[in-house]
Amino acid sequence: MEQAQHARLKRRKKPLRSQFIHLFPVPAVAVYTLFVVYPIFAAFTYSLFDWNGLVMGKFNNFANFRRLFTQEPFNHTFWNALQHNVFYFITEMIVQNVIAFVLAYIIFRKVKGAQFFKIAYFLPRLLSIIIVGFMWKLILNPNMGVLNIFLKKVGLSSWAHAWLGDPNTALPAVVLVNCWFAIGFFMLILLAGLQAISSEVLEAAKLDGAKGLRLLVSVILPMMFQPLVIVIVMTFIQAFEAFELVFAMQGSQGEPYFSTDLLAVFFYRTAFGGGSGESGSLGIGSAVAVVMFAIIAAISAVFMTYVNRKQAE
Repeated sequence: MEQAQHARLKRRKKPLRSQFIHLFPVPAVAVYTLFVVYPIFAAFTYSLFDWNGLVMGKFNNFANFRRLFTQEPFNHTFWNALQHNVFYFITEMIVQNVIAFVLAYIIFRKVKGAQFFKIAYFLPRLLSIIIVGFMWKLILNPNMGVLNIFLKKVGLSSWAHAWLGDPNTALPAVVLVNCWFAIGFFMLILLAGLQAISSEVLEAAKLDGAKGLRLLVSVILPMMFQPLVIVIVMTFIQAFEAFELVFAMQGSQGEPYFSTDLLAVFFYRTAFGGGSGESGSLGIGSAVAVVMFAIIAAISAVFMTYVNRKQAE
């Protein structure tokens, strides 16, 4: 009798416990909704209205988007910043990810001191991106920067340059600094992909005569499809969201002469006003944010659709 009552009590308690477990994700969902979902919907809403300072006006029938794409200086600045974002992405793909893969492959081959190199390459990632920006701004200083002093010491005075002051070198310098900062992180992703390849598969490929470059191209790279996809998508998102490094090194104007201007910097300057004292336009700034979101979401979706189809084949 007592056992039956105990069993009934246990059955009554079990649903309550199950319901309580379902409450665990609520705080995370609430934080995600407040800091991710709400700002996205707010930006969409703000982009559709006139603004008088911080006071929302009337619905303007997509006038902010028309001004962004057709009215000077917004249209010229938008396309200029978009080109810089594309350059940012391509340079990161070529420099950052190729070096990250080479380093990951060297560590994968279990060279002497591999563990030390893994930690050393990842160390820059532990720094704040703002600190990295100010540190490299000092290193690249044309008069007292370490780089120009070193070039002069080794007899390469003609190579000494105002790296961040010349419109032709400012953006490449900023992108390369970002590559230096991010290489360790992407190296770890690629290293995890290399370590996930079955050793039996590699041994079988070697027995079949695949060695060196052939082993890399015919066996290793195809088997690293998933981590390579992750790296490409993350690099694309990183390139089109880039803001802090340019802001720390070149300010909100994308100096010199908007040569380092990016979409995120253009959004900040347009929405909240630049460092030169001009007032912001919250409506057009929100339109820039919506366009940025659409570009990132659309291209990421197209890429992931292609990847899913390749995996299904």
